[in-house]
Amino acid sequence: MPLSLLHSFLFDIFLALIILIFAGLTFIASHREKDDLVFSRYQGKALFIVPCRGRDFTLEENLRAIIQSVGNRYGVVAVVDSEDDEAVPAIKSAGMKYIVASPVCTRCSGKVRAVYSALVAFPGYPVYAIADSDILPATSWAEDLLSPFTMEDTGISTTFPYFFPRGGFWSVVKLVWGFVGLGMMESSVTRFGWGGSLAFRSSLLDGSGKDFFLSYVSDDVALTKLCKSKGYKIRYVRSAAPVINSPDDFSTFMEWANRQTALSIYSTPSVFRFGVIFYGSTVLIEAASVVLSILVFPAFVLLLAPVLITALRNVQRAGRMPVAVFLISLFIPFLYLYNLIRARKMSEIRWRGRTYSLGNEDKPA
Repeated sequence: MPLSLLHSFLFDIFLALIILIFAGLTFIASHREKDDLVFSRYQGKALFIVPCRGRDFTLEENLRAIIQSVGNRYGVVAVVDSEDDEAVPAIKSAGMKYIVASPVCTRCSGKVRAVYSALVAFPGYPVYAIADSDILPATSWAEDLLSPFTMEDTGISTTFPYFFPRGGFWSVVKLVWGFVGLGMMESSVTRFGWGGSLAFRSSLLDGSGKDFFLSYVSDDVALTKLCKSKGYKIRYVRSAAPVINSPDDFSTFMEWANRQTALSIYSTPSVFRFGVIFYGSTVLIEAASVVLSILVFPAFVLLLAPVLITALRNVQRAGRMPVAVFLISLFIPFLYLYNLIRARKMSEIRWRGRTYSLGNEDKPA
């Protein structure tokens, strides 16, 4: 075969592959599963647990907002490692009750220890909720988060935050980076329990569930696995989304993004495989559209359609800084791909001043 014909043949195969990838990415970008269930008001008891370690940005404001949302209908308690924790003065100032975590486990994270300490100290609630100390919820947050428990098949109710940029460029990148979580929440296939704002049936920890929970670094990973193993559904409540004020710089953002990605892979190993395929394909499409539109024919710029659809959706979600959000959305697939590759190599994470090993825990019994 003449060399020119071979080049033509290889180009045709490459072009066919690009068109197939383009069609798949366009379908994914333009089709989102919507959860339109309307829930009644939850009438049962619930306890909101707020693990605290150190002084989060706007901590006292966050705690006051949690107290206001929970109101008098439900219980709320903060959990600290010791009376000397930097969070204690803010907890006292906000008027929130708190306890000191007990040594209930050795392998688990400080957050898992804090959550289970509250379960032991305040038993008997059919539903418990976990609220990270860095969230700033709306007044209706507690009611909205608990509302799915009017349905018997609900094991976990969760939401996903809006990362409000309170810093420079990298805090805006974090805003856009977080939108991948929203996309995952919109599909029942990829939905997970987000531990920053999550409510769960106490029955998930019945029997061997307690030991399984205490064996895990991540509270939300363990609860998500238990929920699925027991045949319950994970409900996503869009209206319960809190704000997280984010003053990130490059260093804090990259540490956070790599840690979040590592925990996702730790929870579901297939996340790495599918993530590399999806974001690798997106990066390939972006590069191919630029090169082909310049060297072959300008109309190849249309290959950017799925990327542009996602960017425009991100602009709509952000509600601010449309030009910055749009431009960041174009390069964010490259960053996601880097985070996946970097996180895949991580055997441990650093979280609130502590280092945790990412081992291979068993599945729920």
